Amino acid sequence: MTRAWFLPVLLLLCGSVVAAGLVSSGSPGPAASVLLLFVLFAAVNSPLVFPRSMGALEAQRRGAVDGRPVVFWRPGCPYCLRLRIRLGRRARELHWVDIWRDPAGAAAVRAVNDGDETVPTVMVAGVPHVNPDPAWVREQLPSAHHR
Repeated sequence: MTRAWFLPVLLLLCGSVVAAGLVSSGSPGPAASVLLLFVLFAAVNSPLVFPRSMGALEAQRRGAVDGRPVVFWRPGCPYCLRLRIRLGRRARELHWVDIWRDPAGAAAVRAVNDGDETVPTVMVAGVPHVNPDPAWVREQLPSAHHR
C-alpha cells in the first residue's frame, strides 16, 4: 500500500472497530452513523477527491502550452484539500502533481521551498506560490471564452 492510502485505510479500520464495538453493545443505529462518518472522512483524505495527477514534467509542459497553473499536492494535506474544495469544478482545469507519486514533483517543490515539501505549491508561469488563496488561484485560470 502506498502512503497516499495509509490514512484513508487507517480511518476505515478505526471506524470499523468503533462501529463493531457499538453493534456488540446493542447500538446498531449509532454504529452505522459512526461508520458513515469514518467512511466520509476517509474519502475526503484519499486521492479520490483530487483530479487525476500527472508527472511534474508533463504538467509543467502542459502548463507552459495552455497557461494553466500546476498544483503540487499530496494526499492527507488539509491545505491541499481546502484548495481543491474551494476551487470546485474549476479544479479540473489545473494540472495536479501528487508529490508522493512523482519524485520529480517532490524535487521541484523542495527546490522552491528551501528543501521542504510544502504543499500546495502552485506554479503560475513558472513562478511558485506556496499555499495561495484559492480565489487567487481561480483568477489565474484562463477565462471561459479562452477555453
